[in-house]
Amino acid sequence: MAKIALEVERAVAQRALTGDRGRVTGRVLARGEGWTVEDVICTSGPQDRPFEEYHGHVSIGMVAAGTFQYRSAAGRELMTPGSLLLGTAGQCFECGHEHGSGDRCLAFRYTPDYFERLAADAGASGAAPAFRLPRLPPLRELAPLVAQACAGLAGSVAVAWEEVSVHLAAQVVQLVSALRASGSGAPGNAVARVTRMVRAIERRPSARLSLGSLARDAGLSPYHFLRTFQRVTGVTPHQFVLRARLREAALRLVAERAKIIDIALECGFGDVSNFNRSFRGEFGVSPRAYRLRTGPGWKRQRRSTAPNP
Repeated sequence: MAKIALEVERAVAQRALTGDRGRVTGRVLARGEGWTVEDVICTSGPQDRPFEEYHGHVSIGMVAAGTFQYRSAAGRELMTPGSLLLGTAGQCFECGHEHGSGDRCLAFRYTPDYFERLAADAGASGAAPAFRLPRLPPLRELAPLVAQACAGLAGSVAVAWEEVSVHLAAQVVQLVSALRASGSGAPGNAVARVTRMVRAIERRPSARLSLGSLARDAGLSPYHFLRTFQRVTGVTPHQFVLRARLREAALRLVAERAKIIDIALECGFGDVSNFNRSFRGEFGVSPRAYRLRTGPGWKRQRRSTAPNP
């Protein structure tokens, strides 16, 4: 994830040098009939006032780096790496960066009729309803798609973006129907403390990050930090740290030739058996199988081991 976040840091640093206002830049990665995928970098920070925007399409924003506050008719939530922003076509929304500068998202946009067909195929009945949740937190069910999309964003592998967009839409419809709306309703100072810790985890997910150390840095007791963090992000600190480490490991497995044990240790896992168990639980396959299936060397390896005709 470091490579993905680095472009955000560079854009924010350049903005600071020029003194320009924060802005959003987008780069279309792929598009087809009824869908578009765009790489979106925002350099806004606490000094920039949020302004009202408009969802022209059904939008699912996958946060790849950074944090921001998202407000829509469905509620207000903190967006963190691995979470999904949900936007209904025709809905107004607002994004703010009160507690940190810059973010990067993969924006999946669908025309309403195309998304309605995908939702129906995924089991939704009738016309596709407005999202009743503003966000999906970094859930285990989303981990494989998030890792795959981020690997494509980093340029580590070639991604079939249309397939990812279809799978993502179906998964979001199913998860939203299974979850109940429960906005965090957390006060601003709580959001600020959690945002600071989320950004610290993002910078160094491999660091020793116990509940006690995170709570001390946030200026809260372990009990209150645990409750506040889960209330704001939708997951516990342990789940957030674990998923940050596993996303980093998944990206490195497909981008580098390093040994699996070295990647495990460098990503913050104490031993390879714990890493293997956690990775399989998150992605459904072992790290080795994930590398062979997803990495750019998979086809070459298959060809090299195939018998000569």
